[in-house]
Amino acid sequence: MTIPHPAPETGPILGKLSMEALPLHEPILVATFIGVVLGGIAVLGLITKFRLWGYLWKDWFTTVDHKRIGIMYMILGLVMFLRGFADAIMMRLQQAMAFGGSEGYLTPHHYDQVFTAHGVIMIFFVAMPFITGLMNYVVPLQIGARDVSFPFLNNFSFWMTTAGAVLTMISLFVGEYAQTGWLAYPPLSGIAYSPNVGVDYYIWGLQIAGVGTTLSGINLIVTILKLRAPGMGLMKMPVFTWTSLCANILIVASFPILTATLVLLSLDRYVGTNFFTNDLGGSPMMYVNLIWIWGHPEVYILVLPLFGVFSEVTSTFSGKKLFGYTSMVYATICITILSYLVWLHHFFTMGSGASVNSFFGITTMVISIPTGAKLFNWLFTMYRGRIRFELPMMWTIAFMLTFVIGGMTGVLLAVPPADFVLHNSLFLIAHFHNVIIGGVLFGLFAAINYWWPKAFGYKLDVFWGKISFWCWVVGFWVAFTPLYILGLMGVTRRMRVFDDPSLQIWFVIAGIGALIVAAGIGAMLVQFAVSIWRRKELRDTTGGDPWDGRTLEWATSSPPPDYNFAFTPVIHDLDAWYDMKSRGHQRPTAGFRDIHMPSNTGTGMILSGFCLVMGFALVWHIWWLVALSFAATIVGAIYHTFNYKRDFDIPAATVTAVEDARTRQLAGA
Repeated sequence: MTIPHPAPETGPILGKLSMEALPLHEPILVATFIGVVLGGIAVLGLITKFRLWGYLWKDWFTTVDHKRIGIMYMILGLVMFLRGFADAIMMRLQQAMAFGGSEGYLTPHHYDQVFTAHGVIMIFFVAMPFITGLMNYVVPLQIGARDVSFPFLNNFSFWMTTAGAVLTMISLFVGEYAQTGWLAYPPLSGIAYSPNVGVDYYIWGLQIAGVGTTLSGINLIVTILKLRAPGMGLMKMPVFTWTSLCANILIVASFPILTATLVLLSLDRYVGTNFFTNDLGGSPMMYVNLIWIWGHPEVYILVLPLFGVFSEVTSTFSGKKLFGYTSMVYATICITILSYLVWLHHFFTMGSGASVNSFFGITTMVISIPTGAKLFNWLFTMYRGRIRFELPMMWTIAFMLTFVIGGMTGVLLAVPPADFVLHNSLFLIAHFHNVIIGGVLFGLFAAINYWWPKAFGYKLDVFWGKISFWCWVVGFWVAFTPLYILGLMGVTRRMRVFDDPSLQIWFVIAGIGALIVAAGIGAMLVQFAVSIWRRKELRDTTGGDPWDGRTLEWATSSPPPDYNFAFTPVIHDLDAWYDMKSRGHQRPTAGFRDIHMPSNTGTGMILSGFCLVMGFALVWHIWWLVALSFAATIVGAIYHTFNYKRDFDIPAATVTAVEDARTRQLAGA
């Protein structure tokens, strides 16, 4: 890594911040900044023109409704996804060009920031918001609850995650980002090797977002354990709810480890301690252990909820009860426990010795057993089922084919001698993307196509959905198969330029694959736009159950009313909604009462705004602003405790009007 200029000096007013922090010498960033400013002005102008500020503040920014918060999480994930994918395209273009003495178009300083930002954004600000949003929206509906246990905390969690994402995005235009890779290993992330503010942006962006993620995890655990409908025992919960429970237990168990690790790293950088240096008894390997004790459960935090999605989709579109429900639940619990016993396979090459490496190699292979059992359960569910090849089912089948190969390469990397050869190579990059794209992204696309009509009352356009599907599946294999080949040749990751001209063709093919994936992303955006435009033609005419669903969320209207259920449902069997339909269930049409609901509040957005300012001030060592924003956060939190107007009643007359409208809709259907 090269350091283009020394660390800036600290002033009393602006700290390290000065005009030199603006990357005016980087034409790519200047052009991006102009584009963002023009786009932002256009969006603000449209909101003002159509007088949407009051609506957005009242119904969205201050909402405590789990459904709206879930949708906002998904929008945040989509926006950050476009940024993270832009970084991926930049890397692919650079690597395809940088042969035969060509330096490409990215300087080493810029390229190192790009691959770091790509990893951080895709994991923390794309996958996590998407999955948290999905759990937020679906879980309360699946368990028959009116909302999550702590509605205000839900709002605060979302805005803290957003604040972390905003701070990370600010680094694009003010200062720079870390050049360390997405896990910021010392000594590279220490003050000696990274004296500028890039690592500080990394630390405080993740610390702020981590607060939101941890609080959201606590909220969803309590919701699942305490707010289930009468009769819904643990072994009658939908599989998606089970996988969400296990994922949130992992969040609560592992994210404090990340927080503590980043606290120690920030102490090394700000105070001069030596936790992660080779001096005075510190050890960089302690950081690697700590970060992966968080990092490996994080992989399962991402993929477990999508295993639940695949279970719901497979059962619904095969027209059958899920095969082996009990074994699926126990497999999920096994994965949750074992995910804490495999972290060291990420650094077999550190020299731990044969005994340690053998233990972690064996545990890594063992964890593939419950994962494989899930795959067989899905296949047996499909066996002799009346399979409907709707888009959610297509994404599920694509996942099965893609994820299995990713899992097989993972088992190969679990063998320490093989890992010694392949560690830090492009083979590892291909494996990781094979699992994350094949498992997480394909699962998210299945979930979006599956639950979109529940959220908005109309289906997504099938034509553009299939174009996106085929571009993604083909583009993925064209993009990452060359990386497997290059990795087996011994090409290491994070390289900016290459000497061997025979390698260029593989990078060019990978770049073509990335462009095909870009076409898939474009088709997905067109799918959303066309669906919104044609929403009257695509509307759900079934009264809330377009897929002939099996779980409780399909028992209510699409989109659901603010209160979800006029009467709390009573559960008698697994697949509660299918069971109700089989028994000839008749929904109540009279006797409605006032429904007690939580009130909206802007406190979550305001507090997270103070935290964003504090994070920015900490990055730039503006200590007076740190103190001021910290004090404002504490005062704001205390002031909120004196707000006693936290709930209200939806009048019975309003509930009756909403339910009567649904009665008429069902009669028409």
